[in-house]
Amino acid sequence: MSNKIVIVGAGFVGATSAYAIMNWGLASEIVLIDLNEEKAEGEAMDLSHGAAFVKPVKIRNGGYEDCKDARIVIITAGANQEPGETRLDLVHKNTRVFKSIVPEIIKYTKDAILLVVTNPVDILTYVTKKLSGLPSSQVIGSGTVLDTSRFRYLLSEHCRVNPRNIHGYVLGEHGDHEVTAWSLTTVAGVPFPEYCTFCGRQCSNEEFKEEVSRQVRNAAYEIIERKGATYYAVGLGVARIVESILRDENSILTVSTILDGQYGLDNVALSLPVILGAEGIVRVLNLDLAPEEEKKLRETGELLQGIIKELDLE
Repeated sequence: MSNKIVIVGAGFVGATSAYAIMNWGLASEIVLIDLNEEKAEGEAMDLSHGAAFVKPVKIRNGGYEDCKDARIVIITAGANQEPGETRLDLVHKNTRVFKSIVPEIIKYTKDAILLVVTNPVDILTYVTKKLSGLPSSQVIGSGTVLDTSRFRYLLSEHCRVNPRNIHGYVLGEHGDHEVTAWSLTTVAGVPFPEYCTFCGRQCSNEEFKEEVSRQVRNAAYEIIERKGATYYAVGLGVARIVESILRDENSILTVSTILDGQYGLDNVALSLPVILGAEGIVRVLNLDLAPEEEKKLRETGELLQGIIKELDLE
């Protein structure tokens, strides 16, 4: 099968995602689409000039007709989050953008997996599903993959353990109402509270947990305040999702997906651990959470359902 990737939006996130995908040798072809055709062409040229340093890949700019034989179409286009602005503040602006983008993609393919990265990613994943009419397994949001990575990084710094030996999830919304699933967190297979007896750094108390959760939740705001945008880590997160799909890994990642009764929620997209393979979402894992975590997750879902009802998606 062709490993052609189309990226709609050649801004910071789109270009950095292309760079990460290129570096990991995942794609045979990468096509950049942007309203600013010169920007897309310039990014494609810049990336192509590194061809001698990576596995063979063709990189170019193009149009929506290039979606025709793509394995994955990544959508990063939309208004950026400004300092002091929440992800949910972007919902109406970027829903309008998606109403012009998604029908153009579907005009040329109903076989590609659509990967939504634009914020607010959970609502726009739902919007993409409604506008495209594709099965839920084919419409994926980057969700809390980045938040989960931030969580694992912070715990690795505190416990002085490689983040690859830490397993834990941030669930729900990629935003202010995300849920840190401490009840599912393990270090080297040991439940986090038990590992703290080895760590000896007083990390199992509620004050520590709330501080870590706060840092994960506010990370994007702090980065945007300092440098104007976030894109490196999210680009790597996008590449990780793409890798799991193209290599049919059946890896478990916290991508945003349309719920169908999980935790009593439906008609909303939230991030949960899912098995992700060549056909997209293979299975959503309905894991046992602590009662307070499940309550917060349900409240988040109900909040997003209320916002979705305000959108004209008919």
